[in-house]
Amino acid sequence: MRDWAVTLEARPKYVVSSTRQDFPWTNSHHLAGDLRAGVQRVKDATPEGVLLGSGHLAVELDRLDLIDEYRLLIHPRIAGHGPTLYQNGLPGTRRLELVSAEPLSNGAVAMHYRRAR
Repeated sequence: MRDWAVTLEARPKYVVSSTRQDFPWTNSHHLAGDLRAGVQRVKDATPEGVLLGSGHLAVELDRLDLIDEYRLLIHPRIAGHGPTLYQNGLPGTRRLELVSAEPLSNGAVAMHYRRAR
């Protein structure tokens, strides 16, 4: 297993699901009930930040004003199809401030933005 995979496996995972109750991933925790309250509890208990990997969840957390920063990995490919991050739109524009941008050896760019308040 690669170093990043070992690190990811060891980290706690908070899963939002209305249909599943059992999760096979090591150190997984189900966030049930009120989404805003559950995510705010995790944010308050995790000062180093919380990463998420679901476009649907990103939309809901953004609508609840629970996303403070965005870390995006942009790959040098145009798919031409498939879902986009905010496919169904948001109620308003989000202004972002660039924190950092790092070109990677494979041509991708790691970008870090903070919400402008």
